[in-house]
Amino acid sequence: MAQRILIMATDGFEQSELEEPMELLQDAGYEVLVASPEEGSIQGWDQDDWGDDVDVDLTLDEANAADFDALLLPGGQINPDKLRMDPQAVQLVRDFVDAGKPVAAICHGPWLLVEADVVRGKRVTSWPSIRTDLTNAGANVVDEEAVVDGNLVTSRKPDDIPAFVKALQGLLEQVAEPA
Repeated sequence: MAQRILIMATDGFEQSELEEPMELLQDAGYEVLVASPEEGSIQGWDQDDWGDDVDVDLTLDEANAADFDALLLPGGQINPDKLRMDPQAVQLVRDFVDAGKPVAAICHGPWLLVEADVVRGKRVTSWPSIRTDLTNAGANVVDEEAVVDGNLVTSRKPDDIPAFVKALQGLLEQVAEPA
């Protein structure tokens, strides 16, 4: 059975940061589902204007960390800012972290890690404008394309997507190895 990855997003996700990782992960044989606060579809943000819609596979009410092997948090300014105000979204991040499952956040996605209070003492990266937020939350912020610390993977921007996905796959391969 393929490992399952949950992408949590809402309207305003950065188009490339959801679609490109999803495609790369699906091409590598992972099952990838999208969860959002509302059913139906969500609309992306494509650099400087509204982008394409993406179908939602399940609502946050239906999402359970126990049913997935990893969580992916795309950025964009709007998406994580909305999600960090949603108690269910924040709790879902905590549930994945508490279970020791990989959580991958890119660009502004680490805002959710701050809100869930899971970056204290962790080495992370992000889009430059939220690095102060990460530092204030107790993280050790660096400027690298992909950073892995424990079960957290963070990246800075769309150009980092190949390294971001590779880092997440590395954690998933560790989880899949028999003990």
